[in-house]
Amino acid sequence: VDTVIAHATVMELCGSFMAQSPPTRLRLRDEALSGTLEALTSGQADLAIGAADSTNQADVHSKPLGEMRFIYAVAPHHPLAQAAEPIKDSLIRQHRAVAVADTVQRGGGMTFGLLGGQDVLTVATMQSKLDAQLRGLGGGFLPESMANPYVQSGRLVMRQTERPVRQVRLSYAWRQSPKSARGLALQWWLKQLESPATRAALLTRHLGP
Repeated sequence: VDTVIAHATVMELCGSFMAQSPPTRLRLRDEALSGTLEALTSGQADLAIGAADSTNQADVHSKPLGEMRFIYAVAPHHPLAQAAEPIKDSLIRQHRAVAVADTVQRGGGMTFGLLGGQDVLTVATMQSKLDAQLRGLGGGFLPESMANPYVQSGRLVMRQTERPVRQVRLSYAWRQSPKSARGLALQWWLKQLESPATRAALLTRHLGP
Protein backbone atom coordinates (compact mmCIF):
# COMPACT_ATOMS: atom_id res chain seq x y z
CA VAL A 1 0.00 0.00 0.00
CA ASP A 2 1.47 3.34 -1.03
CA THR A 3 1.81 5.74 1.88
CA VAL A 4 -0.46 8.32 0.17
CA ILE A 5 -3.40 5.91 0.57
CA ALA A 6 -5.81 6.51 3.48
CA HIS A 7 -4.57 4.27 6.31
CA ALA A 8 -7.88 4.32 8.19
CA THR A 9 -9.73 2.96 5.16
CA VAL A 10 -7.12 0.25 4.61
CA MET A 11 -7.53 -0.86 8.24
CA GLU A 12 -11.31 -1.03 7.86
CA LEU A 13 -10.90 -3.25 4.79
CA CYS A 14 -8.42 -5.42 6.69
CA GLY A 15 -10.97 -5.84 9.48
CA SER A 16 -13.61 -7.02 7.01
CA PHE A 17 -11.11 -9.32 5.31
CA MET A 18 -9.97 -10.92 8.58
CA ALA A 19 -13.62 -11.64 9.46
CA GLN A 20 -13.93 -13.94 6.45
CA SER A 21 -14.04 -17.70 7.00
CA PRO A 22 -11.68 -19.42 6.88
CA PRO A 23 -9.30 -16.66 8.06
CA THR A 24 -6.28 -15.92 5.87
CA ARG A 25 -2.96 -14.41 6.86
CA LEU A 26 -2.41 -10.88 5.65
CA ARG A 27 0.84 -8.95 5.37
CA LEU A 28 0.79 -5.21 4.72
CA ARG A 29 3.79 -3.32 3.36
CA ASP A 30 4.19 0.45 3.35
CA GLU A 31 5.77 1.53 0.07
CA ALA A 32 6.29 4.85 -1.70
CA LEU A 33 6.49 6.01 -5.31
CA SER A 34 8.20 3.43 -7.59
CA GLY A 35 8.56 1.01 -4.67
CA THR A 36 4.80 0.40 -4.59
CA LEU A 37 4.70 -1.26 -8.00
CA GLU A 38 8.14 -2.83 -7.59
CA ALA A 39 6.93 -4.81 -4.55
CA LEU A 40 4.39 -6.39 -6.91
CA THR A 41 6.57 -6.94 -9.97
CA SER A 42 9.38 -8.42 -7.87
CA GLY A 43 7.03 -11.03 -6.38
CA GLN A 44 7.04 -9.59 -2.85
CA ALA A 45 3.34 -8.69 -3.00
CA ASP A 46 0.19 -9.99 -4.71
CA LEU A 47 -1.64 -6.65 -4.78
CA ALA A 48 -0.42 -3.04 -4.96
CA ILE A 49 -2.77 -0.20 -4.02
CA GLY A 50 -1.81 3.33 -5.03
CA ALA A 51 0.74 2.74 -7.79
CA ALA A 52 1.71 5.94 -9.61
CA ASP A 53 3.58 4.26 -12.47
CA SER A 54 2.91 1.36 -14.83
CA THR A 55 4.58 -1.76 -16.19
CA ASN A 56 4.27 -3.87 -19.32
CA GLN A 57 4.97 -7.10 -17.39
CA ALA A 58 2.66 -9.76 -18.85
CA ASP A 59 1.38 -11.18 -15.57
CA VAL A 60 0.63 -7.78 -13.98
CA HIS A 61 -2.85 -6.31 -14.43
CA SER A 62 -4.05 -2.90 -13.27
CA LYS A 63 -7.13 -0.69 -13.04
CA PRO A 64 -7.55 3.00 -12.21
CA LEU A 65 -7.96 3.88 -8.55
CA GLY A 66 -8.55 7.59 -9.12
CA GLU A 67 -6.80 10.96 -9.07
CA MET A 68 -5.15 12.58 -6.07
CA ARG A 69 -4.64 16.33 -5.85
CA PHE A 70 -1.56 17.68 -4.05
CA ILE A 71 -1.34 21.14 -2.47
CA TYR A 72 1.64 23.10 -1.15
CA ALA A 73 1.35 23.67 2.60
CA VAL A 74 3.43 24.93 5.50
CA ALA A 75 2.91 25.48 9.23
CA PRO A 76 1.56 28.94 10.23
CA HIS A 77 4.90 29.84 11.86
CA HIS A 78 6.92 28.86 8.76
CA PRO A 79 8.48 31.83 6.88
CA LEU A 80 6.64 30.92 3.66
CA ALA A 81 3.27 31.20 5.41
CA GLN A 82 3.47 34.98 4.99
CA ALA A 83 5.18 35.13 1.58
CA ALA A 84 3.49 36.93 -1.32
CA GLU A 85 1.62 34.58 -3.65
CA PRO A 86 2.21 32.95 -6.01
CA ILE A 87 5.43 31.92 -4.26
CA LYS A 88 8.35 31.79 -6.69
CA ASP A 89 10.59 28.73 -6.97
CA SER A 90 13.58 30.94 -6.15
CA LEU A 91 12.06 31.68 -2.72
CA ILE A 92 10.93 28.10 -2.05
CA ARG A 93 14.49 26.92 -2.84
CA GLN A 94 15.76 28.95 0.13
CA HIS A 95 13.73 26.84 2.57
CA ARG A 96 13.88 23.16 3.49
CA ALA A 97 11.59 20.72 1.73
CA VAL A 98 10.14 17.60 3.32
CA ALA A 99 10.13 14.60 0.98
CA VAL A 100 9.10 10.96 1.14
CA ALA A 101 11.85 8.55 0.14
CA ASP A 102 11.14 6.29 -2.82
CA THR A 103 11.23 2.70 -1.50
CA VAL A 104 12.32 1.25 -4.86
CA GLN A 105 15.22 -1.19 -4.46
CA ARG A 106 16.53 -0.98 -8.03
CA GLY A 107 17.05 2.18 -10.04
CA GLY A 108 17.04 5.82 -9.07
CA GLY A 109 13.41 6.14 -8.03
CA MET A 110 11.08 9.14 -8.34
CA THR A 111 11.18 12.58 -6.80
CA PHE A 112 8.36 15.13 -6.82
CA GLY A 113 8.33 18.82 -6.02
CA LEU A 114 12.03 19.19 -5.13
CA LEU A 115 14.19 22.01 -6.49
CA GLY A 116 17.87 21.77 -7.29
CA GLY A 117 20.07 22.92 -4.42
CA GLN A 118 17.21 22.84 -1.90
CA ASP A 119 17.82 21.47 1.60
CA VAL A 120 15.73 18.32 2.09
CA LEU A 121 14.43 16.41 5.11
CA THR A 122 13.67 12.89 3.84
CA VAL A 123 11.14 10.74 5.70
CA ALA A 124 9.73 7.25 5.19
CA THR A 125 5.98 7.84 4.85
CA MET A 126 3.47 10.50 3.86
CA GLN A 127 2.21 10.55 7.47
CA SER A 128 5.75 11.40 8.65
CA LYS A 129 5.92 14.13 6.00
CA LEU A 130 2.66 15.59 7.31
CA ASP A 131 3.96 15.46 10.89
CA ALA A 132 7.20 17.22 9.90
CA GLN A 133 5.34 19.98 8.07
CA LEU A 134 2.95 20.48 10.99
CA ARG A 135 6.04 21.10 13.15
CA GLY A 136 7.43 23.66 10.70
CA LEU A 137 10.41 21.50 9.75
CA GLY A 138 9.89 22.25 6.06
CA GLY A 139 7.36 22.78 3.30
CA GLY A 140 6.07 20.62 0.50
CA PHE A 141 3.18 19.14 -1.41
CA LEU A 142 0.67 17.00 0.51
CA PRO A 143 -2.44 15.11 -0.61
CA GLU A 144 -5.22 17.69 -0.36
CA SER A 145 -7.54 15.27 1.46
CA MET A 146 -4.84 14.55 4.05
CA ALA A 147 -3.95 18.19 4.59
CA ASN A 148 -7.48 19.67 4.59
CA PRO A 149 -8.42 18.92 8.23
CA TYR A 150 -5.25 20.70 9.36
CA VAL A 151 -5.80 23.62 6.98
CA GLN A 152 -9.31 24.03 8.37
CA SER A 153 -8.06 23.92 11.96
CA GLY A 154 -5.29 26.43 11.22
CA ARG A 155 -2.40 24.04 11.84
CA LEU A 156 -1.38 24.21 8.17
CA VAL A 157 -1.57 27.05 5.64
CA MET A 158 -2.18 26.25 1.99
CA ARG A 159 -0.03 28.37 -0.31
CA GLN A 160 -0.21 29.11 -4.03
CA THR A 161 3.03 28.55 -5.93
CA GLU A 162 4.26 29.36 -9.42
CA ARG A 163 4.01 25.67 -10.26
CA PRO A 164 0.50 24.37 -11.01
CA VAL A 165 -1.33 22.14 -8.54
CA ARG A 166 -0.29 18.54 -9.13
CA GLN A 167 -2.86 15.86 -9.99
CA VAL A 168 -1.58 12.27 -9.83
CA ARG A 169 -3.37 9.33 -11.38
CA LEU A 170 -3.16 6.28 -9.13
CA SER A 171 -4.03 2.67 -9.87
CA TYR A 172 -4.22 -0.71 -8.19
CA ALA A 173 -2.44 -3.69 -9.69
CA TRP A 174 -2.20 -7.41 -9.10
CA ARG A 175 -0.22 -10.40 -10.31
CA GLN A 176 -1.95 -13.20 -12.18
CA SER A 177 -0.33 -15.46 -14.75
CA PRO A 178 -2.45 -16.46 -17.77
CA LYS A 179 -2.46 -20.11 -16.66
CA SER A 180 -3.47 -19.60 -13.04
CA ALA A 181 -6.75 -18.67 -11.38
CA ARG A 182 -7.08 -15.86 -8.82
CA GLY A 183 -6.90 -17.04 -5.25
CA LEU A 184 -9.95 -16.46 -3.05
CA ALA A 185 -8.16 -13.79 -1.01
CA LEU A 186 -7.16 -11.80 -4.10
CA GLN A 187 -10.69 -12.19 -5.46
CA TRP A 188 -12.06 -10.65 -2.25
CA TRP A 189 -9.77 -7.60 -2.43
CA LEU A 190 -10.40 -7.01 -6.12
CA LYS A 191 -14.16 -7.19 -5.52
CA GLN A 192 -13.88 -4.48 -2.83
CA LEU A 193 -11.85 -2.31 -5.20
CA GLU A 194 -14.58 -2.51 -7.84
CA SER A 195 -16.67 -0.24 -5.57
CA PRO A 196 -16.37 3.47 -6.48
CA ALA A 197 -17.08 4.36 -2.83
CA THR A 198 -14.21 2.16 -1.63
CA ARG A 199 -11.80 3.61 -4.20
CA ALA A 200 -12.80 7.16 -3.22
CA ALA A 201 -12.37 6.39 0.50
CA LEU A 202 -8.88 5.00 -0.12
CA LEU A 203 -7.92 8.33 -1.69
CA THR A 204 -9.69 10.71 0.69
CA ARG A 205 -10.73 9.28 4.07
CA HIS A 206 -7.46 9.47 5.98
CA LEU A 207 -9.11 9.89 9.38
CA GLY A 208 -11.21 7.19 10.99
CA PRO A 209 -14.78 7.75 12.21
